[in-house]
Amino acid sequence: MLATSTPRLSEALPAEQTHRLMRLARDVSFAPGTRVFEEGGRADHFWIVRTGTVALDLRVPGRGSPVIDTLGHGELVGWSWLFPPYVWQLGAEAVSAVEAYELDASTVRLMCQSDPALGTAVGQWVGRVLSRRLHTARTRLLDLYSPDGSGASR
Repeated sequence: MLATSTPRLSEALPAEQTHRLMRLARDVSFAPGTRVFEEGGRADHFWIVRTGTVALDLRVPGRGSPVIDTLGHGELVGWSWLFPPYVWQLGAEAVSAVEAYELDASTVRLMCQSDPALGTAVGQWVGRVLSRRLHTARTRLLDLYSPDGSGASR
């Protein structure tokens, strides 16, 4: 069964692994309306929201870029940094003022390669996030574009 919320880092990794990752984080902020990243761009960082809301969007040819999910406190912004070719599959925009932790993707990937237990835990966390996001995107797009709005019933 699909979880109703995106798994948080602190729920997905043991405390020691979470602390190791968070030692790499730096505080950043985004003003409302700021594009955090663009679909198709280079995925070289990722973020964990402290405060505020980030909208994920997806370009749909001839239809614009509908919002497919919104993320808040404790949620991962960006998963494409973990999978080659490290290109964003979605876009992201700050809906409100956002405070977040930013992590450098290549540093985290190297840390995961040098510590297989950490790599497995991070991979499973991001995989669970990805699974949830794909389900949400599918449902949202069906709601927006199917003739009968059948996304909610599937």
